[in-house]
Amino acid sequence: MPSAVRCCHRGRRQGHMNLKEFAQAIGMSQTTVSRALSGYPEVKPETRQRILKLADELGYHPNRSAAGLATGRAGAVGIVLKEATGFDPNTTEFMAGLGTRLETGQIDILITVVDNEAGELAAYRRLAASKRVDAVIVHTPKTGDGRMAFLKALGMPFIVHGRGVEGEGYPWLDIDNFGAVHRATSYLLQLGHRQIGLINGARGDVFAEHRLAGYRKAMKDYGISAPERWIVHGPFTDDVGYRATQDFLALPDPPTALLAGSMMTALGVMRAVRSAGLALGADISLIAHDDVFNYINADNMVPTVSTTRSSMREAGARIGDLLLQMLSGRDISKFSEIWPVELVLRESTCPPPVNR
Repeated sequence: MPSAVRCCHRGRRQGHMNLKEFAQAIGMSQTTVSRALSGYPEVKPETRQRILKLADELGYHPNRSAAGLATGRAGAVGIVLKEATGFDPNTTEFMAGLGTRLETGQIDILITVVDNEAGELAAYRRLAASKRVDAVIVHTPKTGDGRMAFLKALGMPFIVHGRGVEGEGYPWLDIDNFGAVHRATSYLLQLGHRQIGLINGARGDVFAEHRLAGYRKAMKDYGISAPERWIVHGPFTDDVGYRATQDFLALPDPPTALLAGSMMTALGVMRAVRSAGLALGADISLIAHDDVFNYINADNMVPTVSTTRSSMREAGARIGDLLLQMLSGRDISKFSEIWPVELVLRESTCPPPVNR
């Protein structure tokens, strides 16, 4: 089979093979190939990966123009980012997974940058009126979020990256933020820590509220009512991590362990700990979230950093799969999925110092 495929490839210019010819070349049915490229879950993962690999080798790409004329679709999905918070390593990882997956279906991504929530709604209205995209991705849902109802009223298909509302008739994908922070906090408590600081996301963001609830529940399980001075909310940046840790260490009852909402925040925590003349993993413990970046590797830090882990790139790819299913006509309005989060223990966690 592989030799026959390569022979067919040599005799044909890349990009001019149609679905029927591609299916014949790899010895599969058109239905299987079409469903695999459209992200249908009935296709086994190994079969989908094989088809994607062969499509890349043969230079096969669905004819986007013909498909657009036949279906009336734009061949693109949209995502609206707020300028202040939209560009960070998490977004980069997510877009990498999303873009790679959508490319298999020749679907483009249209990114719109706005200043505020009013600008975001206006952007959705423009996208719906112009018909430049077939669906949009709503990210970072908030408590009482009105964007989903707004998009429904516009008749714009969408999927939510983050926790949606059960039974509201739209698809969403999220990680178990409550469970991740509850487990991390519980582990620190088991080590003997009783003063634990949390550097969380912005208030009102659903993921941050779930993380806060997981933290409070774990502390309550040990009979501890965590004061507000042990909790900081803000964007996930090195500066926020640095300043929050400085403030924590200046308290009369400073935390002996910290939970950082991202690896970027953790970099600031580590810098502040060193500046204070303390040793991470000895004088103070740290657990960070999201050690999934190639350029910020928790295993290469000194000391290595304990983390909760969930791949943003894989989440992007999964949402890409769901969008391809949606655009192929499949009803995924009742879809919801919550991914577990792994706790990876390294050198930055230890029992609290004896004198504390």
